[in-house]
Amino acid sequence: MSGISPDVDRRRGSDYADLSRQVRAAGLLGRRRGHYAVRIGLVTGTFGGLWILFARLGESWWQLGVAVGLAVVFAQAGFVGHDAGHRQIATSRRANDLIGLVHGNLMTGISYGWWVDKHNRHHAHPNTEGKDPDISLALLSFTTAQARDRPGFGARVARYQAYLFFPLLLLEALHLHAASVKALLGPRRVAHRPAEAALLALHVGGYLTAVFLVLTPAQAIAFLLVNQGVLGLYLGCSFAPNHKGMPVLGADDSLDYLRRQVLTSRNVRGGRFVDVALGGLNYQIEHHLFPSMPCPNLRRARPLIRRFCAEHDIDYHETGLGRSWAEALHHLHKVGSPETRPDVAAR
Repeated sequence: MSGISPDVDRRRGSDYADLSRQVRAAGLLGRRRGHYAVRIGLVTGTFGGLWILFARLGESWWQLGVAVGLAVVFAQAGFVGHDAGHRQIATSRRANDLIGLVHGNLMTGISYGWWVDKHNRHHAHPNTEGKDPDISLALLSFTTAQARDRPGFGARVARYQAYLFFPLLLLEALHLHAASVKALLGPRRVAHRPAEAALLALHVGGYLTAVFLVLTPAQAIAFLLVNQGVLGLYLGCSFAPNHKGMPVLGADDSLDYLRRQVLTSRNVRGGRFVDVALGGLNYQIEHHLFPSMPCPNLRRARPLIRRFCAEHDIDYHETGLGRSWAEALHHLHKVGSPETRPDVAAR
């Protein structure tokens, strides 16, 4: 991209301005307070209802069904926290932060402040080596260079990472909880640290007390494993289709904002059920172009943005849910397998 003339660079920069004007003219950046009032009511109501059911069931192996249900509600609460972090819900920062703290720290057990900081860095540089924290993970490799540089055990994991991907997601919730605690105890600045710490402690203390007070030790351990395993799997399966398997950019990449966001993102088709199940993040291209756009407007923005991309010869990638996972797994296998890596196969 270094050979692009200044005139072309300016024209490309104005492309996003043109798209933004069209989106604003269509009213797609307006708040959707009614939608979020209903959505938050359903999430919190279901959250409370499942804990009431938990208390009434008492010592029972049927509680594993409650564990699965709560995992789904935890994830849905996380999606609400995600939208609050992007200032999609309320007009004021304080109101959005309050919603995020309740749905993140208190209901899900994940630090809202830590996650917002990490997620903002991802949005600024999606799928960019050395800049996107979502492709700088301890176990998985997303480029051949990452796989090549893994020592010992890490190299073996990279070789089989496509097969290990879904099993590893069972541990994702535990990783998010641990990272949250580490962030709140660490030296790095976290907004609302006292409130975050108090709400996170209330979640962990209340959750563990309820589980071990009501259930037998064996049932309690099984409940924790099922609940946290399903939560991690659900969150991982929701976020993986967004960017995994899409082009990875070098740290010195000079793509303009519009093309960087579109070319590294993938949309997932599937109708209203998929919209709800994935928290609206299946419209990842629209979300990355306009992060503050309320989630229910993303579906309406899709035809406009897809048409704009076609008119400007920008590849707009969209596929089904199953195909999106297949593309992600194929990419992990390609970069991790010695048979498909020239640097290893040539040895």
